[in-house]
Amino acid sequence: MIKKLKRIQVEERLKSLGLEVFTPKEFKGVFGVPTQIASVFISNNIDSGLFVKLRNGFYMLKDSNPDLFFIANRLYEPSYISLETALSHYHIIPEVVYTITSVTSKIPREYKTPAGTFSYQRIKKEVYTGYSLQEIRGQKVFMADIEKALADYLYFVDLKKISLNDRLELKNLNKAKLTRYVRLFKRKGMLELIDRIYVEYRKPRKIY
Repeated sequence: MIKKLKRIQVEERLKSLGLEVFTPKEFKGVFGVPTQIASVFISNNIDSGLFVKLRNGFYMLKDSNPDLFFIANRLYEPSYISLETALSHYHIIPEVVYTITSVTSKIPREYKTPAGTFSYQRIKKEVYTGYSLQEIRGQKVFMADIEKALADYLYFVDLKKISLNDRLELKNLNKAKLTRYVRLFKRKGMLELIDRIYVEYRKPRKIY
């Protein structure tokens, strides 16, 4: 006999398991129902307002509030938070960043979802390192180390895919560690960028 899924019980169960963001496969496993039943229930409850579709194959409880970094990790795997989002989080750049930026060893992607916009830039597998599982706003998130976030950023600056921010705050960075990460990329231009940003950082700052 196929069990009947009840909306309130489904919501409570997903929350208790920390599955505010879930896939149909995870849903099927939790509730022990066939694929078709899971798909129909999810679809019907997008219409009812219980769930929000983030992208194909990923859904979120509408009244939950998972951290955007956590959502970013779940939407595209493997990935970790880096680039401008991590630099803003660590106060290396002063700007508030609205697109959540990550790096991945897979092809680049961008997802515009009801929760926000999530961008994933590709780096080679050899340099897919320098991150850890950190607790951020109560949730476990794969996040770049402070020096690796800047190294990843300088990589895309060196590729001329993004412009170098002229207001980098470097006082909390370990320059030797940054250099070690940069050397993994094997790009001379990135080492030159380190010299450049430290020269600029040591100059007297203008007061407006």
